[in-house]
Amino acid sequence: MITELKRVIEQVSREKGLDREVLVKTLEEAVKAAARKKVGSNYDLEVNFNEELGEIEVFEFKEVVEKVTNEHLEISLEAAHKIDPESEIGDSLGVKMDTDEFGRIAAQSAKQVIMQRLREAERNIVFGDYKDRRGEIVHGIVQRFDKGAIVVNLGRTEAELPVREQIPKETYKQGDRIRAFILDVRQFSRGPQIVLSRTHPNFLSALFENEVPEIAERIVSVVQVAREPGGRSKIAVTSKDSDVDPVGACVGMKGSRVQAVVQELRGEKIDIVTWDPDPAKFICNALAPAEIVRVIVDEDGRSMKVVVPDDQLSLAIGKKGQNVRLASKLSGWHLDVISETNYNRSLKEVYDMLLKLEGVGEKIALELYQAGFRSSEDLASAQVEELMEIPEMTEEKAKRIIEGAAEYVAMKAAQQAEERAKTAEEEARKAQEAAEAPAPSLGQDEAAGEPPVPEGQEDAAAGGPVAANEEALEGEKLAGADEGGEKEAEPEGERPGAGGHGEG
Repeated sequence: MITELKRVIEQVSREKGLDREVLVKTLEEAVKAAARKKVGSNYDLEVNFNEELGEIEVFEFKEVVEKVTNEHLEISLEAAHKIDPESEIGDSLGVKMDTDEFGRIAAQSAKQVIMQRLREAERNIVFGDYKDRRGEIVHGIVQRFDKGAIVVNLGRTEAELPVREQIPKETYKQGDRIRAFILDVRQFSRGPQIVLSRTHPNFLSALFENEVPEIAERIVSVVQVAREPGGRSKIAVTSKDSDVDPVGACVGMKGSRVQAVVQELRGEKIDIVTWDPDPAKFICNALAPAEIVRVIVDEDGRSMKVVVPDDQLSLAIGKKGQNVRLASKLSGWHLDVISETNYNRSLKEVYDMLLKLEGVGEKIALELYQAGFRSSEDLASAQVEELMEIPEMTEEKAKRIIEGAAEYVAMKAAQQAEERAKTAEEEARKAQEAAEAPAPSLGQDEAAGEPPVPEGQEDAAAGGPVAANEEALEGEKLAGADEGGEKEAEPEGERPGAGGHGEG
């Protein structure tokens, strides 16, 4: 027959989801604390749960001695024989205590310990349930707001959605249902703290995994995600099966799958692109729908120069640079998008610069450019062995080109230094002239501190403001006449803007 205490333990274990052994141990510790509170700390106590009787037993242990010096921890042989006739000197004798004598205060203390242990056990269970669930999507209900953060009720526990992990312009009210990504699970003394996120890139990939069976089955995989939460995102996908189109699988029939994700993210635009192991091809996919004319790759600097048609430049860059910025995040490469016209102009400038170097003809200039030498500085710092890789290049010619490039760089540096010196000298001259200019003199009235004469009452004969204004007006008339004369004398073909419509 199950006793009342055993029934309570079984019920609490079931309802709270706690291990029965944990409950029993907690109960033993609580009763031991209550016993110590009643009898004091100078006793050797032991508490056990008797499974057969279904009750907590408290034993007081004392050592059997000839002469008692501490009555709390020792017992005489004569007294020990009354309890156990077989007792001997040195034995440890356990005497069962009556738990009813602990009293109301001790029982209250035991209850507090039990509740505390139960809360700790619950917290440990919650932490154990969620610590391995990082990266999952959970459903919850908005419970309350705490300094901008949203506290979400997950059922058995609460989680926090910090301000930095919320999508801009998203608003919630108490009682709303919310889906979020488990970003982190931390254990604190007051319990586990579950941190949620709706801005993390992996939240987007987890949403696609829920909507796209091919991703859940690992046929299609998400390689990389770049997000600007609330605005636009790019997701790169690839397929292990050549018969499965990764982009089509993510889009779904009539866009049903991607629209479900867009709806969850409150209208965030999503670009799904095909991943490619070739960085240049991947960049072309990432910048779609813009057309790409040419991609120049700098592997050392991990950067690319992307050339697009003139009419595609704004499309490739995107609103406020968003498209190229997301493509750069997605690929991990620095991207420089330029128009075809500007590229051809810069190409011609570099080509003309190379032709100025001694020993460089048109063929060598083209081969140097194709080999990655785009400036005189590149050539000046190059090694002879690097130039020797160019066809028909001799060691002597390579040395001469490098020396010529170094001289060209030095000449440019000297010219720039001279221009800077001239600019500094001109600025110093202007500053000196300003410092030496005489300060404007004050009139007699102003010098004496007298108030100025009201306007219109000056003496015109004395050369006051009225006379000065008339002279200024006459001067403006003369200046206007001169300017008019120059305009009439100006040849028609040299007027600004003449002939512009013909070229346009």
